[in-house]
Amino acid sequence: MNNTYTSLVNQTFHFPQPGFEVNDNGYLQFNDLDLKKIIEKHGTPLKLTYLPKIGMQINKAKDMFKAAFKKHKYEGEYFYCYCTKSSHFSFVVEEALKHNIHLETSYAYDIEIINRLYQRRKINKDTYIICNGYKQKSYTSRITKLINSGFKNVIPILDNKEELMAYKRGAKQPFRVGIRVAAEEEPNFPFYTSRLGIRAKDILEFYVDEIEGNEEKFHLKMLHIFLNKGIKDDIYYWSELNKIINLYCQLKKICPELDSINIGGGFPIKHSLGFEYDYQFIINEIVSNIKKACKKAKVPMPNIYTEFGSYTVGESMAHIYSVLAEKNQNDRECWYMIDSSFITTLPDTWGIGEKFLMLPVNKWDNEYHRVVLGGITCDSHDYYDSEEHINEVFLPKLKTLDPKDQESNKDPLYVGFFHTGAYQDQISGYGGIKHCLIPSPKHVIVERDRNGKLIEWVYAKEQTAQSMLKILGYLR
Repeated sequence: MNNTYTSLVNQTFHFPQPGFEVNDNGYLQFNDLDLKKIIEKHGTPLKLTYLPKIGMQINKAKDMFKAAFKKHKYEGEYFYCYCTKSSHFSFVVEEALKHNIHLETSYAYDIEIINRLYQRRKINKDTYIICNGYKQKSYTSRITKLINSGFKNVIPILDNKEELMAYKRGAKQPFRVGIRVAAEEEPNFPFYTSRLGIRAKDILEFYVDEIEGNEEKFHLKMLHIFLNKGIKDDIYYWSELNKIINLYCQLKKICPELDSINIGGGFPIKHSLGFEYDYQFIINEIVSNIKKACKKAKVPMPNIYTEFGSYTVGESMAHIYSVLAEKNQNDRECWYMIDSSFITTLPDTWGIGEKFLMLPVNKWDNEYHRVVLGGITCDSHDYYDSEEHINEVFLPKLKTLDPKDQESNKDPLYVGFFHTGAYQDQISGYGGIKHCLIPSPKHVIVERDRNGKLIEWVYAKEQTAQSMLKILGYLR
């Protein structure tokens, strides 16, 4: 039969792929995890985190930068920072820290996490803490306390000219700062310049007026840039990157303490079996561009910092649902109703039209057809109807007429959304209340123990009605 879901995938992609294969029992495996056993044990809906993937991503990036540095005989150092806002959970951050990395923060309460990590001996006072974002007093005061407590490598990234004053008033120890360079937004964006950072044309003057001459108390260490569209091989990205490189070269001639460029985050992750992105090529080009500009300007090459968030944690998680029923609402639209909600569990699919790598877990030998996946809220926008590589969704039929497959017809179709580990759990309602009171699913963690053996444990049970009633004030 050439119209099975298996045939569809094989005609369209190279399959199996790293992280995805179908075992002899006809069930999909995710990073060699037997999803059938996990579903049978824990049920659906289910959030599944595979922690070893985090270290794999970190080490892959480190190796690629190392290779690029060697190829281009680059004279600076590379520092990998994890962007905590992509997932603040302790099991994520602590797993990342096992691989000799540093941290980036974005709000005041991040600093409380830093303090906890230090108390638990997951970081030390030499760990780089890159503090981004527009900062209220609650944020600047916590940063200042970190500096005064002996954290040697806290680097607040100035979002505006006035922010520096907060550290000048409160810091009792010498400190270093970075400056975020306001990027020009891409042409199709409604604004010309990012709301974040200081305009490039103002930075030289700001340095001379406010920073130069105070080196014993504070100095400029880093220039920072981040582009919303991410790191892509196009004119817009290279233009903005070269802008900060040229600014570094100008500043370096009058500011010997400046020694680093932070290119932020923005590495894409795999959201389709057809995903193609040459990470090594991009890294080589970044390193090459920085080196060429520095050689031309006759200034030392800077250290390079990155702040990968989605790239670090995104590919470590999956969301798995059961198809509850099939609904044919007209001649063209077949709905598969899942046992949860996209709005509550994958809010980016609803809010910004994000696409994730979606695959059936079972029934790969069934015929396929076009469907729309629907969540169980009463909201008309609770649906998923296209993938990243195609403006449609194809999934196996729920049942087959083949007499040999009647036993498998008894099982529901399980659908997995993969590489969902970044941001989705960070976007929620008050106290954990979800739209229509749809409960947050059970969350299972898979990690390696001290002996390297894979173990699983339940981080959170499915949210209960009682817990929601308490949040809403019905129970005291």
